[in-house]
Amino acid sequence: MIETDEAAIQRVLAGDGDGFRTLVERHSRTLFRLAYRITGNEADAEDVVQESFIRAYRGLSQYDGRATFQAWMNRIASNYALDLLAAKKRRNWEQIDGDEHHAGALESLPAESPTPERLAHSGELRQHMEAALGGLTDLERATFVLRHFEGLSLEEIGSTMGINLNSVKQGVFRAVQKLRVALRPVAG
Repeated sequence: MIETDEAAIQRVLAGDGDGFRTLVERHSRTLFRLAYRITGNEADAEDVVQESFIRAYRGLSQYDGRATFQAWMNRIASNYALDLLAAKKRRNWEQIDGDEHHAGALESLPAESPTPERLAHSGELRQHMEAALGGLTDLERATFVLRHFEGLSLEEIGSTMGINLNSVKQGVFRAVQKLRVALRPVAG
């Protein structure tokens, strides 16, 4: 029988560290995917996942169960990812763009067995999509990723990011508009 997140949380709060290991194993891949899509690079995504779990462990007693544990972790990870991007901009660092870090992380995601033609086309689309996502503001990128890659509702995005519904709608709308323009040449 698979242990629920709530049961694992109760074990952690009772002093059993294996309960937290269960939570990490269950949710780290999803958090990595979210963090990678927001930050755009594998190293930052790994940092986001690690820091998110550290923050969750320290604040686990404050988790009230109103949202699912996954939603709570998504909020921690997306907020930290946005903070990381803002800090990089403040320090005027350049983001890694279009190198092997991107390809390695995306290729590690599960996929069906594609044909060689589909692989070639997917690789081209992926490069264009990564470049287009890089042209979005941090807010646009995060709202787009949460909506279209993670499947969250607008209300869930607002709750996850701690912003109002109108800001979520504007972020998603602007992201979609910019991506349509950027991807028009390869959309056929």
